[in-house]
Amino acid sequence: MKRLLAATFVLVLASALVLGGVVFWVFRTVDKPVEHSHAADPIRIEKGTTPRQIVDRLASEGIISSSTAASLYLRFFGDSQKLQAGVYQFPSPISTLQVLKQLEKGQDETIKVTIPEGFTRFDIAKRVVEKFGALPPLEGEAAREPFPDEKAVLALMDDTSLIKDIAPTAPNLEGFLYPTTYTFPRDVKAPEIIRAMVEQFRKFWKPEWTAAATAKGRKPSEIVTIASLIETETSIESERPIVASVIYNRLGRGIPLGIDQTNVYIAKMQGRWDGTINKSDLEVDSPYNTRIHVGLPPGPISSVTESSIRAALEPAQTDFLYYVRNVDVHDGSHWFYASAAEFEKGKAKYQKWLGQERLEKSQQEN
Repeated sequence: MKRLLAATFVLVLASALVLGGVVFWVFRTVDKPVEHSHAADPIRIEKGTTPRQIVDRLASEGIISSSTAASLYLRFFGDSQKLQAGVYQFPSPISTLQVLKQLEKGQDETIKVTIPEGFTRFDIAKRVVEKFGALPPLEGEAAREPFPDEKAVLALMDDTSLIKDIAPTAPNLEGFLYPTTYTFPRDVKAPEIIRAMVEQFRKFWKPEWTAAATAKGRKPSEIVTIASLIETETSIESERPIVASVIYNRLGRGIPLGIDQTNVYIAKMQGRWDGTINKSDLEVDSPYNTRIHVGLPPGPISSVTESSIRAALEPAQTDFLYYVRNVDVHDGSHWFYASAAEFEKGKAKYQKWLGQERLEKSQQEN
């Protein structure tokens, strides 16, 4: 009897040691980060795939080190029913535990697109094509329908039906594509992207702004146009009502606005913008050229933000007609002037600074 008890004890102890060893191995294995070569590859887990099939596949890809350890962990310590279908990207290195947590959380692959404030429709088209134009097909996915090129995306922006009530005569959607970060499904179509940006603008546009525009004797589309000029002229929020006052003062006196960003916009429209404003850009005959034409350009020249809209609706009360960059503080702010003589002094100081900047840049390049 004593021998039987002793043998039973030894057997139980051996089993406990084996079980403890297995548990230790499982936890050590699933907790150890593994390097793999698929960090940039989207991996689709189809609906109906069993937990065992999931871990076997990920083990075959080298993303998890042991399908056995993963399966044992799920069976005794996890919940295999929580694993979800979806499109995943697993960073490297990553542990099996982290992989399983990601699978439990679920993930459909989406693409984020950030449209900065002041982007033109040309900038937006380029950004959208960069994000979606070269996406490779997912594993197991049929050949992807080619994404439109920049020219085709720009053509979509000529459909102004979504803004007819706000801007019935708008030539395109410039100014009505809201700048923010968007999240789209991987297979989104180009028209859906444009529609989402316009719909976001419509959510952003407040009904009281329409009433405020009317009270100023302006159409909503004109307020958006003025806001776009402000948006491209200064990033300093506190300056925007002052820049707005300059615009209104010039409009009131019949003086050309002289906003160089409209000339940049013309160059982009004509497909020749190279990052530098040339003399020919300033002299080009276009209704958008505010150096030679009095009044507002035919439409906005960029996307707009709320602070620019508010500045366009509530300009500061000043007698300023000019402004030039403040080169003393280098924060993007400006000096403002009521007289041409004072402006010429500030302009001379700016041009001297600009010449020095260009000289130093040239010396660094050489």
